[in-house]
Amino acid sequence: METSKKIYVLLVLITTVVVLIFAQSIIIPFILAVLFWYLIRVIKLIMTKAKLIARLPEWMLTIISSIFLLSILLMIINIITNNIQQLSDTLPVYLANINNITTGLNNQFNFDFNLAFRNFAKNLEFAGIFTGILTALTGIFSNAVTISLYLLFLILEEKMFPAKFKAMYASKSEYEKVKNIIGKIDKSIINYIALKTVISLITGILSYFTLLFIGVDAPAFWAFLIFILNFIPNIGSLIATGFPAIFALLQFGEFKQGILVLTFVGSIQLVVGNFIEPRIMGNSLNISPLVVIITLVIWGVMWGITGMLLSVPITVILIIIMAEFPSTRRFAVLLSQDGKLNTIENEKI
Repeated sequence: METSKKIYVLLVLITTVVVLIFAQSIIIPFILAVLFWYLIRVIKLIMTKAKLIARLPEWMLTIISSIFLLSILLMIINIITNNIQQLSDTLPVYLANINNITTGLNNQFNFDFNLAFRNFAKNLEFAGIFTGILTALTGIFSNAVTISLYLLFLILEEKMFPAKFKAMYASKSEYEKVKNIIGKIDKSIINYIALKTVISLITGILSYFTLLFIGVDAPAFWAFLIFILNFIPNIGSLIATGFPAIFALLQFGEFKQGILVLTFVGSIQLVVGNFIEPRIMGNSLNISPLVVIITLVIWGVMWGITGMLLSVPITVILIIIMAEFPSTRRFAVLLSQDGKLNTIENEKI
């Protein structure tokens, strides 16, 4: 019996992985739609803090929140597109500055860095890199219709969820128990998405003004990249600091600006990650660094860059869900950093 159970679990796991890989064109837009749905609910929750707005009907709050989120997304898309174009136009300047950097290194270390950098630049197709970025953005835009449809039906179905769950359970006590668990999971996910978004936003805004002050090209693009990568703990902050530092080095052709970016943006990441985030989020993001690495690799293999960006939010949400059920709580403990699982009492919202 135990052997057949293990075989059944293994088959379910294999089937799930296969479905995730081959149905990613359907699943990824749905996951993004769910995340946007939660963001809309977070915006509604914040809006209801104001007494005047709280009096508005639910459907109006949903429309206002959706329009607000859509406006923010369109503004971000416009800024990022313009910044990528700016970076693409200034690529010849970056390539010319490589000579200044290598000349300085030649004089310092008495080594022919020029040849090494020329070979490196020759092998790298910078135009292809930016074409790839634009293609990725185009792919996201093309999924916008699918995401919008998923989101629309989630919003329309939202009011029907309680009635459907009630119809699923004949016993009132069983229904109340399930309703309690779903409510806790729902509130924990909202808490995580809201607080992590605020933390990432703080990091991105501070980084933007820092890069603007130093004079780095396309500061909005780098700030947005920092905002996105900040959803990946530990590794994300390192990558987010390294990218603008390298490009500052290429832009100015000197080490000074690169070191300034590395120092100041790195300091922002250090202060926010080690002091502000723990105070605001508490135990909301209690995930093992080893699990972060493993999930990055697994989701990256299955879904590429999109999977890597979504890996930690998905894993955190899975931990939140597993923590609420006795049969899966041990797995949540295993995936957590210190074995202490988040509870409803810890939540800020």
